[in-house]
Amino acid sequence: MLSAKFPARFDHLRAISVFVMDAIKESPFDERQRYAIDLAVDEACSNVIDHAYGGEDRGEIRILLDLNDKGLKITIQDDGTPFEPEDVAEPDLISPLETRCERGLGVFLIRKIMDEARWDFSIPGVNQLTLVKYFTANQNPQTHD
Repeated sequence: MLSAKFPARFDHLRAISVFVMDAIKESPFDERQRYAIDLAVDEACSNVIDHAYGGEDRGEIRILLDLNDKGLKITIQDDGTPFEPEDVAEPDLISPLETRCERGLGVFLIRKIMDEARWDFSIPGVNQLTLVKYFTANQNPQTHD
């Protein structure tokens, strides 16, 4: 298990990416899977900065990585404002771009590209998102709460 803490700042998203990508560079994930993992983590951490903290320099992001024989489990923790993921409406992917709402794409994307995405608010004052990517696709059903 690897762990690291990062300031909740957009200019630290690259360091978070390097931390995650370095941890999986020798794994069986192919380039496409690595890109998907990186994208999901970047989106999740951007959401923490934007929504949980309401801006930069208001907290930290903790990342825990567990690479095992089945795949990768990434736990992202913050101390910001919690949200209800089920309250995030499905994004409108059909209407013209200029009429679409900008909200909800990040949660949608995370759910689509990871095998599991679970939000947990059971620890007082801690928001926790657990992302799982298996080495073999469809090893487990998706979980979204």
